[in-house]
Amino acid sequence: MSGRIHRRHWPGDPDRPALALHCMMGSGGYWGPIAARLEGRIDLTAIDLPGHGRSDPWTPGPEDPDYHTAVTRIAAAFIQRPLDLIGHSMGATVALRIAVAAPEAVRSLTLIEPVLFAAAPGSAQADLDTRMARHLAEGRPDEAARIFLDVWGHQPYDALPPPFQQQMRDQIPLVAASDEVLNRDGANILRAGGLEVIDAPVLLISGEESPPVIHDIAAALAARLPDVGRATVPGAAHMLPLTHPEAVAGLIAVNLDRA
Repeated sequence: MSGRIHRRHWPGDPDRPALALHCMMGSGGYWGPIAARLEGRIDLTAIDLPGHGRSDPWTPGPEDPDYHTAVTRIAAAFIQRPLDLIGHSMGATVALRIAVAAPEAVRSLTLIEPVLFAAAPGSAQADLDTRMARHLAEGRPDEAARIFLDVWGHQPYDALPPPFQQQMRDQIPLVAASDEVLNRDGANILRAGGLEVIDAPVLLISGEESPPVIHDIAAALAARLPDVGRATVPGAAHMLPLTHPEAVAGLIAVNLDRA
């Protein structure tokens, strides 16, 4: 069960509703600087995913067989009419999953470093996930979080204050709970003809210094999307919405202009 989901809202043009989905171990709050730079062009809602920010924890149930499916159902419930859909990292994979299932619900789609590793099989990510899973099985969430943040985080685990380290330890099982979808495409996002039905303009944004698998995923997705652009932010890594909000906002605005 997902419990209470915290919603954040930055008012803007009522004719341009938008929904932003954050990364694993982040929160909806990091969209604030980006919303400010968009200056009301969109009426932006961001949610804190279950187990993140101010939302309640997530526990699996019959209606939520895995974390990715739970998040997708929650996000879809916030869509009342066609909107601009924006996602980062795991949130970008949820946005893509929604667009494949209901392309009519999406006015534009901005995907910032979607971590759909199944689109680029054979990457080093598989070894990383195996190591993380082993540490979790052995009751060492601190080691699993350390591995995760060394690759995908804004700061190394050991540089975080103790309360934030505890938060990372609490959240790292959610990464494992998304493994089936992200690494093996358990949601069938990459099914034949699936990406091809998205007729909204799509923009894939990557950080120049992000792991190679990010660029491989972007290339694989771009090869199948009918109306797609790619952009790379110089000097940026995986947490670019946090570290480079001006550049990210500018690129989102470019995609909004295409819709």
